[in-house]
Amino acid sequence: MHGIKQNIFPAAVNPPQQQVKPKLLDQVRNVMRVNHYSKKTEEAYISWIKRFILFHNKRHPIDMGAEEIKSFINNLVTNYHVSSATQNQALQGILFLYKNILNKDVGWIENIKHSTRVKHLPVVLSKREVARVFDNLEGTNKLIVSLLYGSGLRLSEALKLRIKDIDFDYKQILVRDGKGEKDRHTILPDSVISELKKHLNKVYLKHKDDLKNGKGETILPYALKKKYPNAGKEFGWQYAFPADKFIKDNDSGLITRWHIHESTVQRAVKDAVRKAGLTKSASPHTFRHSFATHLLENGYDIRTIQELLGHNSIKTTMIYTHVLNRGLGVKSPLD
Repeated sequence: MHGIKQNIFPAAVNPPQQQVKPKLLDQVRNVMRVNHYSKKTEEAYISWIKRFILFHNKRHPIDMGAEEIKSFINNLVTNYHVSSATQNQALQGILFLYKNILNKDVGWIENIKHSTRVKHLPVVLSKREVARVFDNLEGTNKLIVSLLYGSGLRLSEALKLRIKDIDFDYKQILVRDGKGEKDRHTILPDSVISELKKHLNKVYLKHKDDLKNGKGETILPYALKKKYPNAGKEFGWQYAFPADKFIKDNDSGLITRWHIHESTVQRAVKDAVRKAGLTKSASPHTFRHSFATHLLENGYDIRTIQELLGHNSIKTTMIYTHVLNRGLGVKSPLD
């Protein structure tokens, strides 16, 4: 029989591609980034979830619940003597996993052994001690510490500072995504402006060279890369304190300059404190404490200082009144 031959074998139908579900810890990272958790919080939660799983011999968390969480948290207190803050962070990290990733209600976790909460007063340097430390700092490290003491910035806030958020005309700094994912304004000291401008001129020249060499793009926060594809190459978006070397960003694959690492400033402050001959255990954060205390000494009200520091509660700011014993009205019998 002549005619068109029909293919009696139907064309093979490709089965639908099954979407590979991300690994558990990758799911945690993805959800935390969508909700704009800080990098530090993300790393801490991931670390505690890993330790929780390893503690229970690599059992999957879906097969565990309140009892396993309690035994892990109690072990941290009993055998590792962690602080109350560390214990709470570990618990919050594990609860985040169950609530946001596994969608499993573990209920109220009872009989947790709570670490004793010790309320340490912050270390504060006198104005004379601050000056002695500054005498032993130099270059970029001195400029960064000047912003910690002169503007009340946290070290992470100073290092993440973008050039466009420094306002020389109004003499203020816009701190974006501070603790608690809040923006705030703080002061830019007059005494640092000249040196900061010189520093940023050097950063500008370095950025121009980077662009000529096919680089010079920085990581943008959130989804701004999609909205403004070329913004990452603009000078205003660069870090005010860029690192000397390029790194590859694991998420985007971009070869970029990150900001100076925290440990660089921490080491510089430690050396300067030692050279200054101070016995106080001072760190970069000490200069933020000193900023608040010295403003109180100068007569500024507690509410203003609260806003400059970005504290949610006035109670947090009130701790700096411990240095000023004016309100006590007590004179030592020795005097």
